[in-house]
Amino acid sequence: MPQSADKVLDHAPLFLEPEYQDMLTEKKVKYECGHPDEMVKEIGDWTKSWEYREKNLAREALSVNPAKACQPLGAVYASQGYESTMPFVHGSQGCVAYYRSHLSRHFKEPSSCVSSSMTEDAAVFGGLINMVDGLANTKALYNPKMIAVSTTCMAEVIGDDLNSFILQAKEKGSVDDDYDVPFAHTPAFVGSHVDGYDNMQKGILSHFWDNAEREAGEGLNIIPGFDGFAVANNREIKRMLDEMGVDFTFLSDVSDVYDTPSDGEFRMYDGGTKLEDVKTALNAKATISMQEYCTPKTMEYIEKAGQEAINLNYPMGIQATDDFLMKVSELTGKAIPESLRMERGRLIDALADSQAWLHGKTFAIYGDPDFVYAMARFLMEMGAEPRHCLATNGTKAWGKKMEELLASSPFGANCQVWPQRDLWHMRSLLNTEPVDLLIGNSYGKYLERDTGTPLIRLAFPIFDRHHHHRFPTWGYQGALTVLVKLLDMIFDKLDDDTIVPGETDYSYDLTR
Repeated sequence: MPQSADKVLDHAPLFLEPEYQDMLTEKKVKYECGHPDEMVKEIGDWTKSWEYREKNLAREALSVNPAKACQPLGAVYASQGYESTMPFVHGSQGCVAYYRSHLSRHFKEPSSCVSSSMTEDAAVFGGLINMVDGLANTKALYNPKMIAVSTTCMAEVIGDDLNSFILQAKEKGSVDDDYDVPFAHTPAFVGSHVDGYDNMQKGILSHFWDNAEREAGEGLNIIPGFDGFAVANNREIKRMLDEMGVDFTFLSDVSDVYDTPSDGEFRMYDGGTKLEDVKTALNAKATISMQEYCTPKTMEYIEKAGQEAINLNYPMGIQATDDFLMKVSELTGKAIPESLRMERGRLIDALADSQAWLHGKTFAIYGDPDFVYAMARFLMEMGAEPRHCLATNGTKAWGKKMEELLASSPFGANCQVWPQRDLWHMRSLLNTEPVDLLIGNSYGKYLERDTGTPLIRLAFPIFDRHHHHRFPTWGYQGALTVLVKLLDMIFDKLDDDTIVPGETDYSYDLTR
């Protein structure tokens, strides 16, 4: 075999070696039907047609490459934003491996999470024993301050009751009676990761707030929502609030959890919202959700607890950041400082400098509902034109809100909104109504290869690029990051299109 300790090959060149090429050829001949290349091309070309598009958009019983993950992943993410908390997934080990892998590959950090390791016997008799042993082992091995429990498909299908199981586990001595074990039912076969995030946030808050008495205060709570750029975005929002002199608490802050330093010490738990701060957060004047569609149940619960509940939609761009800062100023009476006004002015100047390159460029966007809304809004601010806005986990109500946003600007006049659609639908859209650029996550690279539409990675997950999540996309500074990413792709595409000497090299930017 070509792989050896003396010459370790990366997977890309490794699979070009003769041994692997022979293996793949044999596999294709024996197991992949062996249709003639002409037939494959004919069918492939047909799937790019309007006729196929209509059939594709009409399908209901099948989902192909949906732009979402399942509920427990969102619950794990939300749990990890609290101080010394170990997410505990009541289900099989394989499910938990998927959540950990997804988060670790995106953030390039270890993602701690345990499983109750349910197998066939638990599927028949229930997972109580797994819960009893699992909580005891988790506390003994990892010594967290809190264990946050969620569920997978198996536990939900057989009807395991987390509240009952946790109480029985405490009675059997797995953990002390007063030990914090919040929980959320997160069936993976419905909803998506944003619903799991919402369910776990509500589960943690209700665990601490249900039997507490509220004493109204003046501080604010910030719920960031599920965000692949949270490492930088949370810090950016905290910086802006600090400049305003605002008293605030982040509810689930993963900025340190997913960005631990390499200094010779492994940190299983780092940062996160302190549990004492979660308790006193009940007294806040208001809670701001930075992503409305990540927190509907949580915000309903918070409003019933006596706080003002404010929903935003991913504060990216000028107007979205203005809305956030003005709402904070209104709630707290704090003035927006000159330093933030200057940041806003610099962003406007940068947009003016680059307006000619963005004006009229067309975009397709996919991702979570709040991200797609914010991205379309920012594109229209720049004079660009969103044409396809797709969210697999977007509801019909989200679709109507998107249509209202697009109707507010002439740059949104030709855009179509696609709630509850997947990336195979997006392929048909790109083939029949092409756009200049595509915005989404790493899974869009196959659309890029298939349709020739350049991909800009701005959504979770990003597996095939490193450290994008360390740069903010929220606030004025974050909008500048996004602007540069869009412009870089536009200029890279221009370079590719004008690369042949004497034929297409008509752009003389370097000599102007």
